[in-house]
Amino acid sequence: MDLLLQFQHILESDPLILYSDEIGFVHPTQFAMLTEDSTGDAAISDGTTFWSRDHKLGVSTQAVLPLYNAAKRAFIAAMEEYKRLGDGGDGLESEVMKHSKALLLLSSDFGTAWNSRKLVVSKKQQLSMYMGELLLSALVLSCSPKSDQAWSHRRWVIKSITGKCSALQEILGKESELVEKIAERSKMNYRAWNHRCWLVSYMTREQVLHELKISRNWAGLHVADNCCFHYRRRLMLRILKDSTCKLENASPGFSVEVSEVWKEELDWNEMLIKRYIGREALWLHRRFLSLCWMKQFSTNLHDVSCHSD
Repeated sequence: MDLLLQFQHILESDPLILYSDEIGFVHPTQFAMLTEDSTGDAAISDGTTFWSRDHKLGVSTQAVLPLYNAAKRAFIAAMEEYKRLGDGGDGLESEVMKHSKALLLLSSDFGTAWNSRKLVVSKKQQLSMYMGELLLSALVLSCSPKSDQAWSHRRWVIKSITGKCSALQEILGKESELVEKIAERSKMNYRAWNHRCWLVSYMTREQVLHELKISRNWAGLHVADNCCFHYRRRLMLRILKDSTCKLENASPGFSVEVSEVWKEELDWNEMLIKRYIGREALWLHRRFLSLCWMKQFSTNLHDVSCHSD
């Protein structure tokens, strides 16, 4: 248990670790090199188990298993006591949250630990606690970028704060940036991109158009990753859905605007196909664009002059 207490003490003594998204597992022989290469304040290190400096945390690979076992025992004991006391277990909430945090940093897909945090946060209904869950899950994803449970937890937070948080659109923008950041390090991470696609349903029309614009550069540099093009297709379907819902009351210019979005995407896609010969993701994207064009615009906009090209 001393090992667990030391681990938790480091996490509590430097809360900015949650903001740095830098936690990792290193071999004990690398600790000396980490201390030599680091700059800033003095490092916290026992030489073989933990290393912490500049809001970064390193845990020895040899300590992971005993640390996990200790965290699991402490978490289960705290959770059982919390459930036993029911409404009188308010004093144990901090213990449940503390032990579940340590456990999840060591085992990102421990579903019971994530559920325990949902239970406590749902009971409190404090916006600051929901924001804390986004920080923790981001830290977990920094070392386990394909954790289904961590991505699912972020979706639960966003669902929970929808309608209660005035900064929701700003949070959605940061979520999109997080996915792109993780996708840069973790190639073909469809879990991350599925999360980004899920965000589209919560975006405003202006935000959808903005996302379509800012994601173009990334997609143009990662033409082998079909996930990023699937995201663009989701954005464009959202634009098409909005235009269809407003078609009866919309002016002709509204339909022209949507068709211009499609034409611009087709032209950009053609340029990439000519530059990167044989990339399947580009051709899949073009089939989607062409099919939508034939179904939607070739019939609905036959009298629009811009369509003649």
